[in-house]
Amino acid sequence: MYKKSIIASLMTLAATSSFAATDSCGKVQIADMNWNSASLIANIDKFILEHGFDCDAELIPGDTMPTSTSMIEKSQPDIAPEMWTNAVQALIDRGVAEKRLSIAGRSLSDGGEEGFWVPKYMVDKDPSLATIEGIKKHAKEFPNPEDDSVSAFYGCPAGWGCQISSGNLFTALKLEEAGFELIDPGSSAGLSGSLSRAYEREESWFGYYWAPTAILGKYEMVKVDFGTGIDKDHYINCIAENSCLDPKVTMYPPSPVYTVTTMAFAKRAPLAYAYTAKRSFTNAKMNSLLAWMEDNQADGQYAAENFMLNNKDIWSKWVNKDIQAKIDSALENL
Repeated sequence: MYKKSIIASLMTLAATSSFAATDSCGKVQIADMNWNSASLIANIDKFILEHGFDCDAELIPGDTMPTSTSMIEKSQPDIAPEMWTNAVQALIDRGVAEKRLSIAGRSLSDGGEEGFWVPKYMVDKDPSLATIEGIKKHAKEFPNPEDDSVSAFYGCPAGWGCQISSGNLFTALKLEEAGFELIDPGSSAGLSGSLSRAYEREESWFGYYWAPTAILGKYEMVKVDFGTGIDKDHYINCIAENSCLDPKVTMYPPSPVYTVTTMAFAKRAPLAYAYTAKRSFTNAKMNSLLAWMEDNQADGQYAAENFMLNNKDIWSKWVNKDIQAKIDSALENL
């Protein structure tokens, strides 16, 4: 269903933009989402659209649900650079079907990645820890720092969607029976802090995490193999649902992460839209960019300028030579 919506969106766009006589970019609002990778991409888009396409680009605060709703109902903002569509799939489908939204392309070419992870140095010492059976067999190697009589599994922070999926998989994998306690880290900072502390001390750690993130850019982690492959239907219909009564084991499916624009922007500025369709990052590259952001305490704008200055081999593939020359000129004046 979702793939059909994307294809329909692109076909509609091709039909409407093919007869566009001019490319009037004008004022463009870009959603600056409240996590680092999305903020970085938003600032990169602002720089390229301003200096390469002569757009009057503006960043506005955004988040997944309110941004997608506003784009459908008010046709604002024009661009959501990093939309994790699993959380709002029905809403995006409706926007595409009503020709209010267009799916430009994958902002993360690998898709968002989720899983249960252990440090690579633990797997190097005992390769069985790369499997869930090995983890359960050696549960005592993961003592809870608050109570070493039980083992620690660090789940997703309360209130996040991944709290539901990680909790259901904790149950499906029978980790409590193996001696593990599900720990709520309280926040993203709490979860990343527990992992970074353990890694710096080469201590044990087992828990949920996702990519792209600075943590997985800085620390080598191994995703634990559940030995089941991916059952996407069961994940969507049960594991990701709070009402899941009989969770079964499945690996996390990749999360589609797209750049979404309003159809009005796609029609008004087809050349700028084409840029948003080409602009994409691998998880490995984004992990490294986010690690740099964290190490340098950089905000989205500073990180975007650093990316533009040092990664011409990447961004030059997203634009033609005329646009590239204009961007080069802007970079010389930074």
